[in-house]
Amino acid sequence: MCTVIIARTPDNPWPLLLAGNRDEMAGRPWKPPGYHWPLAPGVVGGLDEAAEGSWLAINEHGVVATILNRTGTLGPASGKRSRGELVIEALDHADAVTAAEAMGHLHADAYRPFNLVVADNRDAFWLRSDGQAIRVVPIPEGVSMLTAGELNDPADPRIAAFLPRFRAAPLPDPAADDWTVWQALLARRVPEGVRDREAGLTFQLENGFGTRSSALIALPSMQRSGLSPIFLFSGGPPDREPYSPVLL
Repeated sequence: MCTVIIARTPDNPWPLLLAGNRDEMAGRPWKPPGYHWPLAPGVVGGLDEAAEGSWLAINEHGVVATILNRTGTLGPASGKRSRGELVIEALDHADAVTAAEAMGHLHADAYRPFNLVVADNRDAFWLRSDGQAIRVVPIPEGVSMLTAGELNDPADPRIAAFLPRFRAAPLPDPAADDWTVWQALLARRVPEGVRDREAGLTFQLENGFGTRSSALIALPSMQRSGLSPIFLFSGGPPDREPYSPVLL
């Protein structure tokens, strides 16, 4: 993923909402969310066929994990493990607290720098790695945004332009299948030939790098036993491809 929005509202029937666009090179092969990992049978997520990890997935316990590259670290590096493995490893845990604690003890130098989000319907964490150490940071209540730098960083042009819009927007209503405003913001396309990323969250560059998919996830409150997690997926740029439910 290259842009993630997290809404934490503990008193809401849907206390955790997560949305994001995945930006990647056009030639990197992938598969849409599914049960792709025999050794992790309870995990549903998109499959990066090149490294067999994932950029976003959810497990049977309602824990969500998503990975983002940090600035200047696109692609693999010799001697480093794939960051997509971290998503699957995080989802080997039954709650976000345990997952974040375990992931925080990994050897950071085994991977290129990353931003990892791990969340459930009670807690959410940002794991920030500079390639030397991993810092575990609780994500605050309210609406937050993360790209290739720091959480809610006003110096990031995308965050400066779009976080106020997400915060001002009405929260999605997953029970009514109403994600209208969030979908529209995720689908805001950077005009062709424009290099400024603050112009939109969906884009395509001449070098082949661009928005490949989009996702929306909602986790229900523990007090709402009749509700199940919702996972919607767009298998292309969200201004061109509709979202469809993922079977959980």
